[in-house]
Amino acid sequence: MKRYLDDKVRQDLQKKMVVLTGPRQVGKTTLSQQLLNEFSGGQYLNFDVMPHRAVIQAQSWRHNAPLLVFDEIHKMRDWKTWLKGVYDGRSPNQSILVTGSARMDTCRQTGESLAGRYFRLRLHPISVREWCEANDVSPDSALTHLLSRGGFPEPVLADNDTDAQRWRADYFAGLVREDVIEFSRLHEVNAMRIFADMLRSRVGSPLSIASLARDLNLSPATLNKYLDVLEALFIVFVVRPWHRNIARATLQAPKVYFYDTGLVVGNEALQFENLVACHLLKNAQWQQDTRGASVDLHYIRTKDDAEVDFCLSEGDTLTHLVECKLTDTRPHTALVRFSKQWPQAQAIQLVRDCKVEADIGRLQVRDASKWLAGLEV
Repeated sequence: MKRYLDDKVRQDLQKKMVVLTGPRQVGKTTLSQQLLNEFSGGQYLNFDVMPHRAVIQAQSWRHNAPLLVFDEIHKMRDWKTWLKGVYDGRSPNQSILVTGSARMDTCRQTGESLAGRYFRLRLHPISVREWCEANDVSPDSALTHLLSRGGFPEPVLADNDTDAQRWRADYFAGLVREDVIEFSRLHEVNAMRIFADMLRSRVGSPLSIASLARDLNLSPATLNKYLDVLEALFIVFVVRPWHRNIARATLQAPKVYFYDTGLVVGNEALQFENLVACHLLKNAQWQQDTRGASVDLHYIRTKDDAEVDFCLSEGDTLTHLVECKLTDTRPHTALVRFSKQWPQAQAIQLVRDCKVEADIGRLQVRDASKWLAGLEV
């Protein structure tokens, strides 16, 4: 199926190298292969494949190839310096696409800066809007399907729920077993697997690293490192509390969500909140990557425990307040309170099973499926 980044990748390749990252099996290779079909004579090289690695290290690819795709190249020592040389010495009109399942800026390898030579794009799981457009279905049908299957292409497109569940079990085990070794010592893999599994039932709640550290008999510093690794590998993402003082915000408890909503352990409300978080992050990063906008995703929680699930900011200004509800259309008390405190922000109560949309003062009660389908990507 056509993905929301297809056209943008084509456009950016005409100007600079493109670095495309995102979770494993989110569709980066498929997108690359579709592009290669349009570039006759293009070449795909994956650093994880031994014959490909030999070609990469010897730089013996076809030098007149109109498109070179380098996958998982960040696993090579001093990859930045190597890639800088390849880009600067490439053939005229040759395009380069670099893909990877880890955040390039957090890889252990160091080297020269690639500043000014590339555009960064991040590929996310399939959204309500994408599924509606690809299958000509209603927003409610798309939301129901994604809550059941998650947003990754293979389980979303699977013939039945059993095949989707089998994929997910293998996917989660493989992520922790194989990818984590790129960032950590072998003996840490089991501890990190247990930590990641514990996070699955803690989605949406402020995370107490100190409490988890006691449960696992590990130091808080070690667990913070593990969380950084899981985030760098696009397994989870962290949502921190909104505060104009960024340093102060990072000291408060983060909330953790999974890129794959299907990994969430809990009731439908938690799965729904995770799905909304994925959609909001996807749209925030789309604006960051394609427009250079300073849009970020946070949540709000005060000392008296008033909380709103999510807020979006641009620079130091709040633009949206978002609360998730399965059926409750009564105005959420904290959302009403914060909408008065930040009147410039849209206050939206997203309801999964919404019979009637309404505007109640500054608060907008909206059908979640329709609202999510109306997002840009």
